[in-house]
Amino acid sequence: MIGKLASWLLIAAGVFNVVIWPRFFKAIVDDDRAWGGSQKWQDPQAFFWVHLVLIGTAMTLGVIVLVIGIRALRGQ
Repeated sequence: MIGKLASWLLIAAGVFNVVIWPRFFKAIVDDDRAWGGSQKWQDPQAFFWVHLVLIGTAMTLGVIVLVIGIRALRGQ
């Protein structure tokens, strides 16, 4: 059983990830190192793909942690 404090900590961590990582994605899109062409969304480079995988993984784990926290809090 997860305690109330731990549940709130999981919820906070999940919300943090869901809020922060999309902003980071915008910063990656705006970074010139992400693109090989002269325009955005043209010829994405390894820099873009690596960060896209990182962001996708972090968002997925963030949502999982958030759901676990919510379910643990509701189960008390």
